[in-house]
Amino acid sequence: PPRTSAPRCWYRGVPRELGARWIEPGCRSCSCQGGQILCEAVSCPVSCSHPLPPPAGGCCPSCSGCLYEGVARVEGDVFSPSDGNCTVCLCLAGNVSCISPECPPGSCPSASPADCCSCQPPKCSFRGHTYAHGARFSLDGDDCTTCICRGGEVECSFAPCPVLDCPQHQQHLGPGQCCFTCRDPPAPAGCFVDDNGVEFPVGQIWSPGDPCELCICQADGSVSCKRTDCVETCPYPIRIPGQCCPDCSAGCTYMGRIFYNNETFPSILDPCLSCICLVR
Repeated sequence: PPRTSAPRCWYRGVPRELGARWIEPGCRSCSCQGGQILCEAVSCPVSCSHPLPPPAGGCCPSCSGCLYEGVARVEGDVFSPSDGNCTVCLCLAGNVSCISPECPPGSCPSASPADCCSCQPPKCSFRGHTYAHGARFSLDGDDCTTCICRGGEVECSFAPCPVLDCPQHQQHLGPGQCCFTCRDPPAPAGCFVDDNGVEFPVGQIWSPGDPCELCICQADGSVSCKRTDCVETCPYPIRIPGQCCPDCSAGCTYMGRIFYNNETFPSILDPCLSCICLVR
């Protein structure tokens, strides 16, 4: 593209002056900066709750009217929503504000804007008692059933009960309760350690076959085991069957033979050498 002394930009064959800004299709804002074209999506700060959609050829919603329930409203329009029953709404600067009449006790809103608080809901007669509309009550002697008076009709329902995660033999219905609850499981009497039913009482200590491992039966029925790490303090300790750690106090093990403290014996490697077992 041809260049001039001024740092202009060329975009699609059209020269753009330095600092020029324009809108491209797809709502992209472009500018000429130092001979380069910089484009970014158009930012639309919206300061109202119910803006109108962008006009033809525009990118940003408009707060000069309101879009409410899919219907465009002009600025200052007063209207009633589709299910409003005497509710009145106002479009103001892209915001919709609605207000409903407050009816005195015993009346209810009607569909007629001229008299919004006209109807008197019928009361309920049930088992010799009269209940006002909306009243909630329980059946005589049955606190687990809740009833409500709605427009002259009584609707009753049982109290919902939670789903229990315990087996049926542990479920319990206490006096005055509407729903079953789970009993606490019996405290464990001991620990089962294998599939053959071997049980150890709480507090029992045993070795499961390895003399360096000790286990104890905890109060909650669990088994806790701990392993003993041996530290050999002499170069030729005696290993005693069934005992966890080698013994350095009884004697020495040399070339597969056991010699006791202060015992003298010839060296197997050199018969002219004499060895002695010293326990230190």
